[in-house]
Amino acid sequence: MIHPPIKRFIIDVIPNDKQRYSTVGDYYRGVNEEDMYIHVSEMGNNKMELLVMIHELIEVILTEDADIKEKDILKFDTEFEKNRLPGNTDEPGDAIQSPYKLQHAYATSVERMMCALLGVDWKDYEDTCSKL
Repeated sequence: MIHPPIKRFIIDVIPNDKQRYSTVGDYYRGVNEEDMYIHVSEMGNNKMELLVMIHELIEVILTEDADIKEKDILKFDTEFEKNRLPGNTDEPGDAIQSPYKLQHAYATSVERMMCALLGVDWKDYEDTCSKL
């Protein structure tokens, strides 16, 4: 059960350097706890930005339903990024230790399907995300 209930999603495309940490997509509850903010990095490609939005929306719904706290996700992601080795392009959500591994995997599977339906090459999309 999602508690407190999310009453409104606010989704914005923002400059990558305005993200809370090194990522192309982020989500968090607003001060009133009823608003869920999703921030997607500008990618210069609307379809790719929409793909990140879809991923983040699905992931946040599933993590909220599983009672996985955003603060635990943020802590894991920031530690993962802090310890990232040069050249490593893995996503924090794919790590075995990730507290939201299953939810991330489901969101990625929908993201991949949408990528195909929108005619976006998955490799190009991954490369664009990794460069930010």
